[in-house]
Amino acid sequence: MDSERVDLHTHSHHSDGVLAPAQLVALAQQRGIRLLALTDHDTTAGCAEAAGACAVHGIRFLPGTELTTQWRGREIHVVGLGVDPTEPGLVAHLADMAQRRQRRLAEICTRLGRAGLDGAAVVAAVGAAKPVPTRTDLARELVRRGLAADLGAAFKRWLGPGRPGHAPFDWPELGLTVARITAAGGHAVLAHPHHYKFSNGALRELCTAFRAAGGSGLEVSMAGMGPNDQSRAAALARRSGLAGSMGSDFHEPGLPWRPLGRFVKLPEGIVPMTERLGLS
Repeated sequence: MDSERVDLHTHSHHSDGVLAPAQLVALAQQRGIRLLALTDHDTTAGCAEAAGACAVHGIRFLPGTELTTQWRGREIHVVGLGVDPTEPGLVAHLADMAQRRQRRLAEICTRLGRAGLDGAAVVAAVGAAKPVPTRTDLARELVRRGLAADLGAAFKRWLGPGRPGHAPFDWPELGLTVARITAAGGHAVLAHPHHYKFSNGALRELCTAFRAAGGSGLEVSMAGMGPNDQSRAAALARRSGLAGSMGSDFHEPGLPWRPLGRFVKLPEGIVPMTERLGLS
Protein backbone atom coordinates (compact mmCIF):
# COMPACT_ATOMS: atom_id res chain seq x y z
CA MET A 1 0.00 0.00 0.00
CA ASP A 2 1.06 3.61 -0.60
CA SER A 3 2.66 4.70 2.68
CA GLU A 4 1.23 8.17 2.21
CA ARG A 5 -2.25 6.68 2.69
CA VAL A 6 -1.44 4.61 5.76
CA ASP A 7 -1.44 5.67 9.40
CA LEU A 8 -0.60 2.94 11.90
CA HIS A 9 -0.24 5.05 15.05
CA THR A 10 -3.10 7.27 16.26
CA HIS A 11 -4.82 8.18 19.53
CA SER A 12 -8.40 9.04 20.49
CA HIS A 13 -9.94 10.46 23.65
CA HIS A 14 -9.89 6.95 25.13
CA SER A 15 -6.25 7.68 25.99
CA ASP A 16 -4.42 10.99 25.55
CA GLY A 17 -5.97 12.13 22.26
CA VAL A 18 -8.81 14.63 22.12
CA LEU A 19 -11.07 13.30 19.33
CA ALA A 20 -13.67 10.58 19.64
CA PRO A 21 -12.81 7.56 17.46
CA ALA A 22 -15.53 8.45 14.92
CA GLN A 23 -14.19 12.01 14.70
CA LEU A 24 -10.69 10.66 14.17
CA VAL A 25 -11.93 8.45 11.35
CA ALA A 26 -13.80 11.33 9.73
CA LEU A 27 -10.57 13.35 9.72
CA ALA A 28 -8.71 10.36 8.29
CA GLN A 29 -11.24 10.22 5.45
CA GLN A 30 -10.62 13.91 4.72
CA ARG A 31 -6.89 13.19 4.63
CA GLY A 32 -7.35 10.39 2.12
CA ILE A 33 -6.13 7.65 4.45
CA ARG A 34 -7.01 4.16 3.25
CA LEU A 35 -5.63 2.10 6.15
CA LEU A 36 -5.95 3.29 9.75
CA ALA A 37 -4.98 1.80 13.10
CA LEU A 38 -6.26 3.12 16.42
CA THR A 39 -3.52 2.58 19.00
CA ASP A 40 -4.61 4.17 22.27
CA HIS A 41 -2.36 3.76 25.29
CA ASP A 42 -3.04 0.51 27.14
CA THR A 43 -6.64 0.20 25.95
CA THR A 44 -8.70 -0.98 22.98
CA ALA A 45 -11.87 0.72 24.20
CA GLY A 46 -12.25 2.86 21.08
CA CYS A 47 -11.67 0.15 18.50
CA ALA A 48 -15.30 -0.90 18.02
CA GLU A 49 -16.42 2.67 17.35
CA ALA A 50 -13.47 3.29 15.03
CA ALA A 51 -14.14 0.07 13.12
CA GLY A 52 -17.76 1.04 12.55
CA ALA A 53 -16.81 4.51 11.36
CA CYS A 54 -14.15 3.11 9.04
CA ALA A 55 -16.73 0.79 7.48
CA VAL A 56 -18.94 3.80 6.76
CA HIS A 57 -16.08 5.79 5.21
CA GLY A 58 -14.56 2.93 3.22
CA ILE A 59 -11.32 2.85 5.22
CA ARG A 60 -9.59 -0.40 6.11
CA PHE A 61 -9.22 -0.60 9.89
CA LEU A 62 -6.70 -2.32 12.16
CA PRO A 63 -7.55 -2.65 15.85
CA GLY A 64 -4.53 -1.83 17.94
CA THR A 65 -3.10 -0.49 21.17
CA GLU A 66 0.13 1.11 22.36
CA LEU A 67 1.32 -0.87 25.35
CA THR A 68 3.58 0.66 27.97
CA THR A 69 6.46 -1.57 29.00
CA GLN A 70 10.01 -1.42 30.28
CA TRP A 71 13.44 -2.60 29.24
CA ARG A 72 16.46 -2.29 31.50
CA GLY A 73 14.45 -0.06 33.79
CA ARG A 74 13.52 2.41 31.05
CA GLU A 75 9.99 3.07 29.80
CA ILE A 76 9.38 1.77 26.27
CA HIS A 77 6.24 1.79 24.11
CA VAL A 78 5.16 -1.07 21.86
CA VAL A 79 2.36 -0.74 19.33
CA GLY A 80 0.23 -3.84 18.81
CA LEU A 81 -1.35 -3.97 15.34
CA GLY A 82 -4.18 -6.25 14.29
CA VAL A 83 -4.86 -7.52 17.81
CA ASP A 84 -8.09 -9.24 18.81
CA PRO A 85 -9.52 -6.91 21.50
CA THR A 86 -11.54 -9.80 22.96
CA GLU A 87 -8.61 -12.22 23.43
CA PRO A 88 -8.67 -13.14 27.14
CA GLY A 89 -4.95 -12.69 27.76
CA LEU A 90 -4.94 -9.22 26.24
CA VAL A 91 -8.12 -8.28 28.10
CA ALA A 92 -6.49 -9.31 31.39
CA HIS A 93 -3.29 -7.46 30.52
CA LEU A 94 -5.15 -4.23 29.75
CA ALA A 95 -7.14 -4.52 32.98
CA ASP A 96 -3.87 -4.87 34.88
CA MET A 97 -2.44 -1.83 33.05
CA ALA A 98 -5.48 0.25 34.00
CA GLN A 99 -4.90 -0.63 37.67
CA ARG A 100 -1.22 0.23 37.40
CA ARG A 101 -2.07 3.60 35.85
CA GLN A 102 -4.63 4.35 38.56
CA ARG A 103 -2.05 3.53 41.25
CA ARG A 104 0.46 5.84 39.59
CA LEU A 105 -2.23 8.52 39.39
CA ALA A 106 -2.78 8.24 43.15
CA GLU A 107 0.96 8.54 43.78
CA ILE A 108 1.15 11.65 41.60
CA CYS A 109 -1.75 13.08 43.63
CA THR A 110 0.24 12.59 46.83
CA ARG A 111 3.36 14.18 45.36
CA LEU A 112 1.50 17.18 43.94
CA GLY A 113 -0.12 17.65 47.34
CA ARG A 114 3.28 17.77 49.01
CA ALA A 115 4.23 20.50 46.52
CA GLY A 116 1.31 22.67 47.62
CA LEU A 117 -1.19 21.86 44.88
CA ASP A 118 -4.66 20.44 45.39
CA GLY A 119 -3.40 17.21 43.92
CA ALA A 120 -6.51 15.26 44.92
CA ALA A 121 -8.77 17.58 42.91
CA VAL A 122 -6.52 17.46 39.85
CA VAL A 123 -6.25 13.70 39.90
CA ALA A 124 -9.96 13.20 40.67
CA ALA A 125 -10.89 15.23 37.58
CA VAL A 126 -8.67 13.09 35.39
CA GLY A 127 -9.57 9.76 37.00
CA ALA A 128 -13.28 10.42 36.64
CA ALA A 129 -12.92 11.09 32.92
CA LYS A 130 -10.34 8.43 32.01
CA PRO A 131 -10.36 4.78 33.09
CA VAL A 132 -6.81 4.55 31.68
CA PRO A 133 -5.30 7.94 32.64
CA THR A 134 -2.07 9.26 31.16
CA ARG A 135 0.30 11.99 32.29
CA THR A 136 -0.78 14.02 29.26
CA ASP A 137 -4.31 14.00 30.66
CA LEU A 138 -2.91 15.33 33.92
CA ALA A 139 -0.94 17.99 32.06
CA ARG A 140 -4.09 19.16 30.28
CA GLU A 141 -5.88 19.43 33.63
CA LEU A 142 -3.03 21.47 35.08
CA VAL A 143 -3.27 23.82 32.09
CA ARG A 144 -7.06 24.03 32.47
CA ARG A 145 -6.62 25.08 36.11
CA GLY A 146 -4.12 27.78 35.18
CA LEU A 147 -1.20 25.97 36.81
CA ALA A 148 0.79 25.78 33.57
CA ALA A 149 0.75 27.75 30.33
CA ASP A 150 0.75 24.69 28.07
CA LEU A 151 1.48 20.96 28.07
CA GLY A 152 5.21 21.46 27.78
CA ALA A 153 5.21 23.80 30.74
CA ALA A 154 3.14 21.35 32.78
CA PHE A 155 5.72 18.63 32.29
CA LYS A 156 8.64 20.98 32.84
CA ARG A 157 7.21 22.43 36.07
CA TRP A 158 5.22 19.54 37.56
CA LEU A 159 5.29 16.14 35.87
CA GLY A 160 8.64 15.53 34.18
CA PRO A 161 11.57 13.61 35.71
CA GLY A 162 12.83 15.34 38.82
CA ARG A 163 9.69 17.49 39.11
CA PRO A 164 7.33 17.51 42.13
CA GLY A 165 4.66 15.34 40.50
CA HIS A 166 6.91 12.79 38.87
CA ALA A 167 6.23 9.25 40.11
CA PRO A 168 8.12 6.05 39.34
CA PHE A 169 6.48 3.62 36.93
CA ASP A 170 5.69 -0.05 37.35
CA TRP A 171 5.29 -1.47 33.86
CA PRO A 172 5.56 -5.09 32.66
CA GLU A 173 8.78 -6.24 31.06
CA LEU A 174 9.28 -6.01 27.29
CA GLY A 175 9.18 -9.75 26.62
CA LEU A 176 5.84 -10.20 28.38
CA THR A 177 4.33 -7.24 26.53
CA VAL A 178 5.37 -8.56 23.12
CA ALA A 179 4.04 -11.99 24.06
CA ARG A 180 0.63 -10.53 24.94
CA ILE A 181 0.38 -8.86 21.55
CA THR A 182 1.36 -11.92 19.55
CA ALA A 183 -0.94 -14.18 21.61
CA ALA A 184 -3.78 -11.82 20.68
CA GLY A 185 -3.04 -12.39 16.99
CA GLY A 186 -1.24 -9.08 16.57
CA HIS A 187 2.13 -7.80 15.39
CA ALA A 188 4.37 -5.91 17.81
CA VAL A 189 6.02 -2.69 16.62
CA LEU A 190 8.64 -0.80 18.61
CA ALA A 191 7.30 2.75 18.80
CA HIS A 192 9.14 6.02 18.05
CA PRO A 193 12.78 4.92 18.55
CA HIS A 194 13.95 8.53 18.17
CA HIS A 195 12.22 9.47 21.44
CA TYR A 196 14.40 7.23 23.61
CA LYS A 197 17.49 8.84 25.09
CA PHE A 198 19.67 5.82 24.38
CA SER A 199 23.11 5.54 22.84
CA ASN A 200 23.32 3.97 19.38
CA GLY A 201 24.63 0.79 20.97
CA ALA A 202 21.78 0.59 23.46
CA LEU A 203 19.23 1.15 20.69
CA ARG A 204 20.75 -1.70 18.72
CA GLU A 205 20.56 -3.93 21.78
CA LEU A 206 16.96 -2.91 22.39
CA CYS A 207 15.98 -3.77 18.81
CA THR A 208 17.81 -7.09 19.02
CA ALA A 209 16.01 -7.97 22.25
CA PHE A 210 12.69 -6.85 20.79
CA ARG A 211 13.14 -9.00 17.69
CA ALA A 212 14.20 -11.98 19.82
CA ALA A 213 11.03 -11.60 21.90
CA GLY A 214 8.89 -11.85 18.75
CA GLY A 215 8.69 -8.22 17.65
CA SER A 216 7.76 -7.60 14.01
CA GLY A 217 8.43 -3.97 13.21
CA LEU A 218 9.99 -0.63 14.06
CA GLU A 219 8.52 2.80 13.42
CA VAL A 220 10.73 4.18 10.66
CA SER A 221 8.50 6.76 8.98
CA MET A 222 6.74 9.12 11.37
CA ALA A 223 5.42 12.64 11.26
CA GLY A 224 7.96 14.94 12.86
CA MET A 225 10.86 12.51 12.43
CA GLY A 226 13.89 14.31 11.00
CA PRO A 227 16.11 12.88 8.22
CA ASN A 228 18.84 11.84 10.66
CA ASP A 229 16.34 10.13 12.96
CA GLN A 230 14.79 8.29 10.04
CA SER A 231 18.18 7.16 8.71
CA ARG A 232 19.10 5.79 12.13
CA ALA A 233 15.73 4.05 12.48
CA ALA A 234 16.08 2.54 9.00
CA ALA A 235 19.55 1.22 9.85
CA LEU A 236 18.18 -0.31 13.06
CA ALA A 237 15.35 -1.99 11.15
CA ARG A 238 17.70 -3.45 8.53
CA ARG A 239 20.17 -4.68 11.14
CA SER A 240 17.48 -6.27 13.32
CA GLY A 241 15.30 -7.73 10.55
CA LEU A 242 12.34 -5.58 11.56
CA ALA A 243 9.74 -4.27 9.12
CA GLY A 244 9.28 -0.53 8.80
CA SER A 245 6.07 0.91 10.20
CA MET A 246 4.63 4.34 9.46
CA GLY A 247 2.34 6.62 11.40
CA SER A 248 1.66 10.06 12.76
CA ASP A 249 1.30 9.44 16.52
CA PHE A 250 -1.67 11.77 16.08
CA HIS A 251 -3.28 13.19 19.24
CA GLU A 252 -5.17 16.29 18.25
CA PRO A 253 -5.76 18.66 15.33
CA GLY A 254 -3.65 21.78 15.17
CA LEU A 255 -0.29 20.20 16.01
CA PRO A 256 1.75 20.78 12.83
CA TRP A 257 4.42 18.26 13.82
CA ARG A 258 1.86 15.42 14.12
CA PRO A 259 -0.54 15.83 11.18
CA LEU A 260 -2.74 12.81 10.60
CA GLY A 261 -1.62 10.87 7.52
CA ARG A 262 1.18 13.14 6.37
CA PHE A 263 4.65 11.62 6.43
CA VAL A 264 7.41 10.54 4.07
CA LYS A 265 7.68 7.13 2.46
CA LEU A 266 9.84 4.34 3.77
CA PRO A 267 13.53 4.36 2.83
CA GLU A 268 14.87 1.90 0.28
CA GLY A 269 15.47 -1.64 1.46
CA ILE A 270 12.89 -1.54 4.27
CA VAL A 271 10.15 -4.16 4.28
CA PRO A 272 6.84 -2.30 4.81
CA MET A 273 4.90 -3.23 7.93
CA THR A 274 1.83 -3.56 5.71
CA GLU A 275 3.58 -6.47 3.96
CA ARG A 276 4.31 -8.14 7.30
CA LEU A 277 0.62 -7.68 8.13
CA GLY A 278 -0.39 -9.25 4.82
CA LEU A 279 -2.00 -6.01 3.58
CA SER A 280 0.33 -4.97 0.73
